[in-house]
Amino acid sequence: MSRLKVGAGRDPRAGFRAEKRDCCVSVPQGLLKAARKSGQLNLSGRNLSEVPQCVWRINVDIPEEANQNLSFSASERWWEQTDLTKLIISNNKLQSLTDDLRLLPALTVLDIHDNQLTSLPSAIRELENLQKLNVSHNKLKILPEEITHLRNLKGLYLQHNELTCIPEGFEQLSNLEDLDLSNNRLTTVPASFSSLSTLLRLNLSSNQLKNLPAEISGMKRLKHLDCNSNLLETIPPELTGMESLELLYLRRNKLCFLPEFLSCKLLKELHLGENQIEMLGAEHLKHLHSILVLDLRDNKLKSVPDEITLLQSLERLDLSNNDISSLPYSLGKLHLKFLALEGNPMRTIRREIINKGTQEILKYLRSKIKDEPSQNDPVIETAMTLPSESRVNMHAITTLKILDYSDKQTTLIPDEVFDAVKSNIITSINFSKNQLCEIPKRIVELKEIVSDVSLSFNKISFISLELCMLQKLTFLDIRNNFLNSLPEEMESLIRLQTINLSYNRFKILPEVLYRIPTLETILISNNQVGSVDPERLKTMENLITLDLQNNDLLQIPPELGNCVNLRTLLLDGNPFRVPRAAILMKGTAAILEYLRDRIPT
Repeated sequence: MSRLKVGAGRDPRAGFRAEKRDCCVSVPQGLLKAARKSGQLNLSGRNLSEVPQCVWRINVDIPEEANQNLSFSASERWWEQTDLTKLIISNNKLQSLTDDLRLLPALTVLDIHDNQLTSLPSAIRELENLQKLNVSHNKLKILPEEITHLRNLKGLYLQHNELTCIPEGFEQLSNLEDLDLSNNRLTTVPASFSSLSTLLRLNLSSNQLKNLPAEISGMKRLKHLDCNSNLLETIPPELTGMESLELLYLRRNKLCFLPEFLSCKLLKELHLGENQIEMLGAEHLKHLHSILVLDLRDNKLKSVPDEITLLQSLERLDLSNNDISSLPYSLGKLHLKFLALEGNPMRTIRREIINKGTQEILKYLRSKIKDEPSQNDPVIETAMTLPSESRVNMHAITTLKILDYSDKQTTLIPDEVFDAVKSNIITSINFSKNQLCEIPKRIVELKEIVSDVSLSFNKISFISLELCMLQKLTFLDIRNNFLNSLPEEMESLIRLQTINLSYNRFKILPEVLYRIPTLETILISNNQVGSVDPERLKTMENLITLDLQNNDLLQIPPELGNCVNLRTLLLDGNPFRVPRAAILMKGTAAILEYLRDRIPT
């Protein structure tokens, strides 16, 4: 009825004629009609330099169809149709918005990212129902004070603008859960941010912050804090009292030392790479009970404390490019899935061991622990004749939970090896450096307990179904074999996180890998891979490391740049011309940014 009143007292066709003249080219009438039914209008990528008046007045003016029909079906009763709640006008050429924005008071979502806006109209305060506002990738230098009146706002996205400050009263956004201020020119964070008590995610990366206010610890529900790429020299000790914090990113700053994370008991990921940290002590580690990822690459660390073993949940440890010459042997007791040591003057571990990857490094460290086998451990003789093959390492089975029959140059694994397990719980199998042509069938007997399997440096040419039945498998090393494909049945490995396929005969990235969503690390260097599917890689949300070095990639698809979850992408040694070596040397973030900039629009 409200729309009928607006139209009273004038020629209803006049409103239609104005609307058609304004919109006939840029906004099809069918799109407006559908928007009146759905409450949603998407005008993204239409080369608009201004928002047509008919869009602002979609809830006000009598539509074209009212002038063409004398009777209406239930689906065409325009006066009963919904008000616009979602408006997307991203990827256009808008330089400003008018105060006619107030004519859409029912909006809950307004997405105007990737335009050329230098300001927002003061009328934005009247969008009282707005829950999501995306103004990222524009040219905003200031925010209007009126934005603080959007009390129902839950998501505010302001990244990639030119903001130098935050308006007073920002703390009034009492329902805000997600705030992205990254890639601006901020030099300070208001202390009043502490009142954003509902905030779950705060992104302040790529600004010019020299410090964080101690009051930030008042965000009691904050789970994700990203301060990468700033000028931070210290972290306020109060930050360590943020009990809900799970992800903390502090990479590319100027930190020289760390605070003690006393109360961050839920912290799962701590990223401190590319700083100037010289010391890591027990006091920095002892409260990180839940930590899964610890990134310390590109710092100035000289040692790793024995107390590193306190981090019993740790899965990924990056110590690349420091000044570490030795590691505590106790590090081998951790159940790491990824350990990076490249770029350190390591003296106690041979380079060839480091090159073999995480599990070989851990195995080496464990072998150096002064823990002699018990005299009560039985020695099981096998039917093999060579001395090196004549016994099973029971100490490894009972103490380290490893079934180790490696470096025997045998063509088959004796039954006695599997028999030796008996009722013991083992988590790892190491049959590397033998002459195996196929995977031992009895491996299936361990399907409910084994999580790590190494079959590297053998002569295996196919993966048997027995391996695909290891339901708890998280780590699989089958490099240096004769493989050129993987079976579809590997899709059933629903916990697999790391797979090493280097030095085989693959010509494409095995299709089944795209269907294993838990994969975090794929190592497939030194094969003959000629192509990858960036769209399918993008769906692998957990994939962090992809090693494609020394393959046959003639070109790198720009869409690979959309795989923003990748933290390590290795492409050296392929015959493509771009990206050039200078880009590759800058690291993964630079490569992905370079590729994204070349995606056809």
